[in-house]
This record gives sequence, C-alpha cells and structure tokens, in this order.
Amino acid sequence: MSGGHSVSKSAVNMPDKSLLRHVRYEHLIAGVCGGVSATMCLHPLDLMKVRLQVNDGLGRGPKYKGFLDATRSIIRNDGWRGLYQGAAPNVLGNGSAWGLYFFGYNIIKAWMHDDSEKPLGAEKHLLAGAVTGLVTLTLTNPIWVVKTRMCLQYSGEYSVQQQRYKSMLDTLVKVWRYEGLRGLYKGYLPGIFGVTHGALQFMAYEELKKAHSHYFNPPINQKLNSFDYLIMASLSKIFAASVTYPYQVIRSRLQNHNTIGQYNGAIDIIRKVFRYEGITGFYKGMVPSIIRVVPACAITFVVYENVVYYLLPKK
Repeated sequence: MSGGHSVSKSAVNMPDKSLLRHVRYEHLIAGVCGGVSATMCLHPLDLMKVRLQVNDGLGRGPKYKGFLDATRSIIRNDGWRGLYQGAAPNVLGNGSAWGLYFFGYNIIKAWMHDDSEKPLGAEKHLLAGAVTGLVTLTLTNPIWVVKTRMCLQYSGEYSVQQQRYKSMLDTLVKVWRYEGLRGLYKGYLPGIFGVTHGALQFMAYEELKKAHSHYFNPPINQKLNSFDYLIMASLSKIFAASVTYPYQVIRSRLQNHNTIGQYNGAIDIIRKVFRYEGITGFYKGMVPSIIRVVPACAITFVVYENVVYYLLPKK
C-alpha cells in the first residue's frame, strides 16, 4: 500500500510539461496588432517590391527601370489608390502571420525553457523559429498567393488581364476553381526555405536582447523602452533579409499569374534568372524591400512588445 501511495504522490507532484500549459492568447493578439499596424503604414513599398521582383523583361507586364519609375508608373495609370492595390490580403496575411508566429514561437520557447533557469541558446531560438515558421507558412500561403495576384494586375497598355480578380474573395475562389489546391500553394517550396528568414530574425532578436541584458544588467524579461526594441528589431531584420532575400524573388515569380507557363518550377526560375539576369536578378526589389521591412519590423515588434506587456498579467 505504501508503494502505491508513493507512486500516487510522485504523480501528483510531477510538473506538467505539456505544450498547452504555455498557451497565451495575449501573444496572438499582440502579434496581430503589430502586423496590421506595420502593413497599413507601409503597403505601397510592398507593392513596389513585388512589381520589381517579377520584372524580368520576359513577361507581359510593364518594364520598370527602378523604384522611382515603378512608383510614377503606378500613380500615372491607377492614381494614388493604385499604391494600395492588394492591401486587403496583405493586411490579413501579415496580421495573421505575425499573430500566429508570436503565438507559436512563445509556446515552443516556454516549453523548451521548462527544464532550465538559464536563457535559451541561439540554436534553440533558431529551432523554435523554424518550427513556428513552417506551421505559419502552411496556414497562410494561400493568402500570400492572393496578395501577389492582386498586386500584379496592371493598367494601361498592359491591361489585357486587368480586373481578372475583383476582390480578395474573388481571387481565392478563382485560384481554387482553375488551379486547385496546387494553385493556392504556389511558392510554398521556396517559402519553406524562407522559413529560415523568420528563424534567423528571431534568433538575432533574442541574442540582441541577451546582449543588452548582459551589458546593461537589467533582467532578461524586463520591459525595455520602445527605442531599444526598435534598434534590435531593425538590426535583426536587416541581417535576416540580407541572407534570405533571393527566395522571395523566386516565390513571387512562381505566384505571378502573368507568367504562367513561362517557368517550370523553382529550379527553372533559378536557372533562368542566373542565365538572363545574373546574380543581381536574385536581388531585384531589395531596395524597396529593405526600406519597407526594416521600419515594418520595427513597428511590428514595438507594437507587439508594448501590447503584450499590457495584456499579460504582471508578476
């Protein structure tokens, strides 16, 4: 009897190490707030990035000489409203993606931290980011396909397929009807490689927070001022974007409905970009992308950190 009692007592005292005990919806809400805020402010730069990424000189769309030329062309053909073409799926995509990412990342990070009082190492932050990124990509890839299609509807002399898609829902229905599940997951393969982007970014962000704590001696979980978050988020984003940018060019070209049949998959795109455009072809649109993603990331992280601080119960 005493043995049975001992087992029962140890079972009662055994700590709960399940993932569910770490679920905090505050991270989801704060992530959505951050993603939506940044996207609403900076969507025009995202539109420029996508237009320049698919500007290979072979497709049916307009040929842009650069960032300023693309801006002038869009305003001339579509007016100022044209700069917000594809904004709805972009807001939905970034809001849900950031919300899911922060939500999942913090669950995995807290679960990994169960057996240790020390801050996690860079390799565990990288792993947590990669797992979260893969799940987030799988859930949101159809939204990114819709966003890309809506951003790539041209006016003027290139308006052969103008208004092919009337709205976000119309785009989703038509892609499903004519291309099936495969169409909704175009760009998924290079997107998997892009998961490393988020993982590298979060790893760098966490390491910068650890370095700040080590240098200035505040507790690792203490709330910092918004300027500190802005600097750390910007540096981590520049690092991740510089390393992983080529996959975005490949994904945009796969998702572009104006070049259907022109490329036979990601490998064919890599081969043709290298042959006809050189190494620089893999970095088309990087200038507006960096101009957009650095402040976007800074806004996202500053909003997230402040919202989650006010939502989470104070210890």
